[in-house]
Amino acid sequence: MSKPKIVICIGSSCFSRGNAKNAELAEEFLKKHNLRDEVDVELSGGLCLNMCAEGPNVVIDGRVHHHVDQGAMLDLLENLFPGDENNNAGEKVQ
Repeated sequence: MSKPKIVICIGSSCFSRGNAKNAELAEEFLKKHNLRDEVDVELSGGLCLNMCAEGPNVVIDGRVHHHVDQGAMLDLLENLFPGDENNNAGEKVQ
């Protein structure tokens, strides 16, 4: 299985417009769903993607996602790691 890669832009514009919270949300999601131990995930912050007007930007497996708020971030994570009804994947991570 290939290793999913999530890059959250931490350029000043994306970071201040929501990616600080998106990074926290991603870490909590992975922890809550025990994905850090079960799935080989690379979560990293990337410097400016030069798409500031489209931010906050998140790249998942090479695909760039623009205007990512916390709701969109949660949707992206749930789509990347679909769960069953018993793993609380549908609950909002704070």
